[in-house]
Amino acid sequence: MDTFIAVMHLLVAAAFVGIPLVRHRHGPAATVTAHAELDRQGVRTTVPAENGMRFDAGGHETTVPASVAAAMAVLAGLHVAGAAWAVPLTWGALAPVAIGDCLIIHSDRTAAASVRAAFPRTGDPGPARVDVPAPLAAAERGFPAWTWTLEKARHTTVFGSSALAPRPSPSRRSPPDTAARPRPRHRPGAGRVSF
Repeated sequence: MDTFIAVMHLLVAAAFVGIPLVRHRHGPAATVTAHAELDRQGVRTTVPAENGMRFDAGGHETTVPASVAAAMAVLAGLHVAGAAWAVPLTWGALAPVAIGDCLIIHSDRTAAASVRAAFPRTGDPGPARVDVPAPLAAAERGFPAWTWTLEKARHTTVFGSSALAPRPSPSRRSPPDTAARPRPRHRPGAGRVSF
């Protein structure tokens, strides 16, 4: 069982390591295609960077998944070593990872709406007139088609691992050790009635 759980953790680690690797390899091409779309719209290409949007592996796009992968690798090692507290730590780690993955899914689904709502708040007329879905779609074309399959595999791995994680066993109170108790010493005449 410990080996299975360790493999499960390593799969989650590999799934998260894949995020910055893909961004590092294909992010520059995605940035170029997004910039080309912005240029076509007559908007300066620095708008995404000025508003914290990036498609490469910089910033939290690397540190967060790398931290998750490191934590999963440590947990895998603890399970292989048979550490007694590996199971509670697994639950403590997989729960926030699964919640974080849910937030990633929500962010992906609402990316265009979020950016469309954020740009006008800058007070800059440039971002306010961007046709937001177009540069986002252009950036997606900069990544290989299998990127989205890899993303679905990550979600499946995270949620599957969370569902298969071992439950912490309830602590059982051991029965009292009666063998260690001293037996009462027999005294001569004990139990006799004296007159």
